[in-house]
Amino acid sequence: MSVQNLITDHIETWTTAKVQKTKGGRGRKSNNQNQYGVKKLRELILELAVRGKLVPQDPNDEPASVLLEKIIEEQDRLISDHGLRTKAKVEITQQEEYLTRQQGWSYYRLGNIARFIDYRGRTPKKIEAGIPLITAKNIRFGYISREPREFITEAEYNEWMTRGFPKIGDILFTTEAPLGNVALVDIEEKFALAQRAICFQLHVPEIAHFLKVLIMSRIFQNQLIENATGMTATGIKSSKLKEIPIPLPPLPEQHRIVAKVDELMALCDQLEQEQTDNSETHQLLVKTLLDTLTHATDHEGFISTWKLIEQNFNILFTTEASIDELKQTILQLAVMGKLVPQDPNDEPARVLLQKIAKEKAHLVKEGKIKKQKPLPEISEDEKPFGLPKSWEWSRLGEIALLKGGFAYKSTAFTNTGEHQVIRMGNIRPDYLRLKENPAYIPFELAHTTPEYEIHNGDILLTMTGTKGKRDYLYSLSVQLDHLKNTQLYLNQRLCIVRGMYPMHEFINKVMKDDRLLTTIYSKSTGTANQANIGMVAISNWVLPFPPQREQNRILDRVDELMVLCDSLKKQLNDAQTTQVQLADAIVGQIIT
Repeated sequence: MSVQNLITDHIETWTTAKVQKTKGGRGRKSNNQNQYGVKKLRELILELAVRGKLVPQDPNDEPASVLLEKIIEEQDRLISDHGLRTKAKVEITQQEEYLTRQQGWSYYRLGNIARFIDYRGRTPKKIEAGIPLITAKNIRFGYISREPREFITEAEYNEWMTRGFPKIGDILFTTEAPLGNVALVDIEEKFALAQRAICFQLHVPEIAHFLKVLIMSRIFQNQLIENATGMTATGIKSSKLKEIPIPLPPLPEQHRIVAKVDELMALCDQLEQEQTDNSETHQLLVKTLLDTLTHATDHEGFISTWKLIEQNFNILFTTEASIDELKQTILQLAVMGKLVPQDPNDEPARVLLQKIAKEKAHLVKEGKIKKQKPLPEISEDEKPFGLPKSWEWSRLGEIALLKGGFAYKSTAFTNTGEHQVIRMGNIRPDYLRLKENPAYIPFELAHTTPEYEIHNGDILLTMTGTKGKRDYLYSLSVQLDHLKNTQLYLNQRLCIVRGMYPMHEFINKVMKDDRLLTTIYSKSTGTANQANIGMVAISNWVLPFPPQREQNRILDRVDELMVLCDSLKKQLNDAQTTQVQLADAIVGQIIT
């Protein structure tokens, strides 16, 4: 095999292997999976849309029952004035409702919301040019293709189109071979309709775009399959099709759903064109889907949406960036009270806050801590999102003891000892680098600064970083059980957050939420290149505060999901390693 052939035959390996080393792409074999992945993403978007999970409901929307009145009124007029024959049963049993009905939504049968124009079973004579003929072959999944091009004569058209004329905005639907393709009519010139296709002329045309979304969804496609007949060519009869119930949201919500679907499908189009799932487009799509979780109004809404996304984990989260986005979403859900259900038997957070205040007063009375100035009340503008009823907003200085580090002089540092000073360079997100340029102080200096000793469970915060970068306010919960014969002391530009009661792990998780970090970053000071966060800003940091028992449940769930995220990353890294090795092997063939 020539060198040229080795390069051209493995072009995908070169491009993906290069990306994998820098951004976490998947590889040549996964390129086909990428097409499959985009397909699954499209299915997920449609499913969230028709379940009412893609955009928030608005209680001010006129309910769909009002829309049904308009549909019924127009249907009655068409029956009276034009002899409309398309009609279905009116009553819909609860067993027939294949989707949970959202607030303000209604069900109505397909045969009662549209006139069926059906030219199935007839085939006109085709010619080389003339009036375009649209058949099931032209109706694709979501659009009309003009290929193959077939035509009939003008005279044939006038004799043929006796059942009705499709117009702009109508819906074309394939009844077999293939079953379930759907498209909106966007052809301005007159055309004939034939062969395995039905035109739905809606009594209220404004619902056409949502109905197209519904028909394209896997949920509705399953309804078609359940009602289909035939062995070699599966199809559905009009008598069955018209009886399928249609869930209808309020009209304004339909418009919002369609707009969001169009936006996300455009992103899917870009993904398909780029043939890679590690692009910014993929990341934006993942973020938008994850946003549906944080927009869930309650735990039940979260669970139903989470299950849909969880089923597509291996397709959605295929880059390190998307997995990190998932981790951040998990944290956001945790601090919003959406990750686990609330228990009405839990002692509310306000009671725990009262216990903390009482404990602080006791420590002040014993002289163990200084009395702090009352912190200002929390304004509504300081609350970035809503909380469950049993939760409270609190300032960090209310729920924890805070202590800034000591300015140990570098001239006092030694290379060995039992009293190690923790400096900025020792702290990274979630882990402590004790062996990174360690510095120690003598016993005498440690003995005179006992208040700066780090205790097991303390949270350490970095207070200085680079302007424009989030490389400060790293937080980690310190575990000292593994340390022997070593005590740790805090250097300047670092802060100890010592939680009252066993709450340090939850506080540490809360302080990693990007939305909450953004609020305190706005309080930073410093030079053009260096940003600093002061102790006053940290003390006034507004954080959500749940009941203590719920904190434990949240931590257990977060840990469980973080293990899953780490597993996804390991799988990704393993795949990347394999792909890079393949690229190296091909290089070896070329150079030998």
